[in-house]
Amino acid sequence: MVDRIAVERLGGFAGFGGPGSHLRSRGEIEIDRLSAADRNAVDALFATRLARSTPTPDAFRYRLTRHVGDAVHVTEVAEEHVPAALRDCVSDELA
Repeated sequence: MVDRIAVERLGGFAGFGGPGSHLRSRGEIEIDRLSAADRNAVDALFATRLARSTPTPDAFRYRLTRHVGDAVHVTEVAEEHVPAALRDCVSDELA
């Protein structure tokens, strides 16, 4: 099994991923494909729990699910904290 990060973009003006939403915005990237700087940034996101800050209306937040071996870790962070490589792997779809 390849170590990877599943990425979901939530919120925003259209309410991506919210209850009753027909819009989903998600992607996935292998951890080995990230630069060392991006891997360090992702490690910091999971370590510091920036996720629990007060959400900004109509702003995006990202739910990151890191799969490393059999371990799964989940966090949610504001868009400004997410490395571009993770934001760029996301695609929109109708649910």
